[in-house]
Amino acid sequence: MKYLHGSDVKLHGRLKSTNCVVDGRFTCKITDYGLPRLYDAQNMYDETAPELLKDEKLRRKGTQKGDVYAFAIIASEIVLRGEPFSNTGYSPKAIISRIRRPPPLLRPSIPTSLCPYQVKSMIKECWDEEPERRLTFSQICDALSKVQKGKKTNIVDNMMKMLEEYSNHLEDIVKARTAELEVEKKKSQELLARMMPVEIAQRLQNGETVLPVCYDETTIYFSDICGFTSISAASTPFEVVDLLNDLYTLFDNIIDEYEVYKVETIGDAYMVSSGVPFKIGDRHAPEICMLAMDILSATGSFIMRHMPEVPMKIRIGLHSGPAVAGVVGLAMPRYCLFGDTINTASRMESNGLPSRIHISWSTRECLLKSDEGFQIQERGTVELKGKGVLTTYWLAGKEGYDSHGIKLDEYMNGNRPPPPKEPIKQKPFIPSKRKAVKKGWA
Repeated sequence: MKYLHGSDVKLHGRLKSTNCVVDGRFTCKITDYGLPRLYDAQNMYDETAPELLKDEKLRRKGTQKGDVYAFAIIASEIVLRGEPFSNTGYSPKAIISRIRRPPPLLRPSIPTSLCPYQVKSMIKECWDEEPERRLTFSQICDALSKVQKGKKTNIVDNMMKMLEEYSNHLEDIVKARTAELEVEKKKSQELLARMMPVEIAQRLQNGETVLPVCYDETTIYFSDICGFTSISAASTPFEVVDLLNDLYTLFDNIIDEYEVYKVETIGDAYMVSSGVPFKIGDRHAPEICMLAMDILSATGSFIMRHMPEVPMKIRIGLHSGPAVAGVVGLAMPRYCLFGDTINTASRMESNGLPSRIHISWSTRECLLKSDEGFQIQERGTVELKGKGVLTTYWLAGKEGYDSHGIKLDEYMNGNRPPPPKEPIKQKPFIPSKRKAVKKGWA
């Protein structure tokens, strides 16, 4: 009852001894609460406390003080081992009439010999004629604890106390376990959100079918490490993993500042898309190009921990065009991109040069339309597998671009600061711009 009064239910409204049941653990449980509409439809009201007998509106709703009065009557039944008012000698109608219209005040007579004086005093306070003077269930619990002095007289009573404590704390245990479950669920959701777009992940969790979507305006980024095969051959497996982890953690920190999506990494290959799955209008090409310049600048100061004397160089290829995105697989679903744009971007990377950003004719057209001062150099004709001979371009920089002390054009030409005598801790690379903010992009 103490818990019930502190919950959203607020009160019982029809508390009586027949609503008190004992379960298999010998724990008293309260039933038939939280049903005011059902009782109202059947004209079943609380007719226990004097104030409820006098006021029909209160009788319909019930009160917490009325529950306390009902508890006192139940306590008297336990002490007297009989029905309510069984020792008064009055009929039920006479009892109700005298309770409704005192004086004299009618209550069950409890001999002191049948219970401790403190218990009798508590019962009297609970059935006081004035509701405001009655105890609360918190005060009743404190009073009973003082009577028992925290001790039990026999093994059965001790067992009952342990079962009662277990029952009282069971809900706290459930809440704690539920909170732990929510934390673990949140971790799983965050991990899934890193593997694919949040909206896609939510649909999969809800058991919905994710249909493929066609995106007309996208730019795809591909990069890989030059000489990675030779580096791997001269390194232990742990050193290779540490190298990729250091480098791609650096890349991941940079892409967080842009409106792009990291599709996946395969070995030393790094793939990023812009315009997929977030549509940003004609900003997709400038966004990827700024990202590519920041990554290239960051790579210029990157030092391999186990090979500080070996320069780190990457090739970057960009291409713009339509692409299809969808989820593939059931056991290990992956968010994948398909289309000729992805193949061409991969060809642009493989046919590029170290420390260069190789862009296609379509990406160049998108940059010229943006009119943001990107510096583009014509490379000449290049034969791409499946495409034939095409004219491609180098992205050489951008007007006002700040690469934080790293001269991008010199790095592209192969210049690099001399390596340190001892491996040093990587300095965090600060991207050249703040994270892109959606401003009504389609």
